[in-house]
Amino acid sequence: MPFVIPYFIAHQGCPHQCLFCNQQTITGEKFSPANIQGDITTTIEQWLAYRKDRGATHFAFYGGSFTCLPEEMQSLMLEAVSPWIKNGHIDLVRLSTRPDCIDQSTCERLRENGVGIVELGVQSLDDKVLAASRRGHNSKQCYDAVGFLKNNGFQVGVQLMPGLPLETRLSFMQTVQKAVALKPNFVRIYPAVVVRHSGLAENYARDEYTPLSLNKAIILTAWARRRFQENEIRVVRMGLQPSDSLQENVIAGPYHPAFGEMVMAREWFKRTRKLLALHLEKKIQLTISARDLSSFYGVNKTNKIRFEELGLAERFEVVVDKNMQRGSMHYVVC
Repeated sequence: MPFVIPYFIAHQGCPHQCLFCNQQTITGEKFSPANIQGDITTTIEQWLAYRKDRGATHFAFYGGSFTCLPEEMQSLMLEAVSPWIKNGHIDLVRLSTRPDCIDQSTCERLRENGVGIVELGVQSLDDKVLAASRRGHNSKQCYDAVGFLKNNGFQVGVQLMPGLPLETRLSFMQTVQKAVALKPNFVRIYPAVVVRHSGLAENYARDEYTPLSLNKAIILTAWARRRFQENEIRVVRMGLQPSDSLQENVIAGPYHPAFGEMVMAREWFKRTRKLLALHLEKKIQLTISARDLSSFYGVNKTNKIRFEELGLAERFEVVVDKNMQRGSMHYVVC
């Protein structure tokens, strides 16, 4: 994994206030364009001081919609990173943006300034869901943006948001299948939550919107993760990045600081129970990566408790191997 230097441009460049969004609440960061180049330089120097043989180094513009900013502002920020790319301390720039702010000329300008990875806030590929969420773009613009980026040699990330207004289980599953067909390099899945001072909060207060329950969000995210994995597409994050600001401002919805681990725990439970069903009345020794042990037993040992309640805890033992690849499992029938 690369060493990533984050720089937040919260909500900057966004031409629309999406129904679900209060970007400052989500990131907990404020953006000031004054002395932007000096601020970027200071950020790089501070983070590189902590870098210790971590391989590739990326500089990331997080939050906001970078390519929707005025070109002059984009150039100022990219120029601040350029010397660090030239001296070899930073390998590439990564950024996030909206699908409707990507075209051929934008791709050429980004490539010339060291950008190598672009994440698109797709959220859904259902036009009715996009319209209800006030995204300001349609699904065709998502397809076009991915095409422009891939044709220009960028690595492409896609962000999806299950649980948006008018979305059904079926329409989310269709969005995932369409996203698979786009063949992005990686995906992030952020189930929709209701945050203060957002349009979604107003709808929720009027009983016009019901968020996903935590359990339903876990089930949908786990299903989506399997589909992407089956097609060799990495899911690099599940659930919003925890922060004090987000924790304080979530009104409702499937937010949990360990959401990703809860998804993984569900997967481990299903895999183990299926394995036990294939070997009835036999005891099994499972070997997993040491890094998976926490997910295997679940947040607050929920999986361990469920196995005990089902009378399955005595039918297997777990052995950890620090050299095993994360997510893999070997077993021996005793």
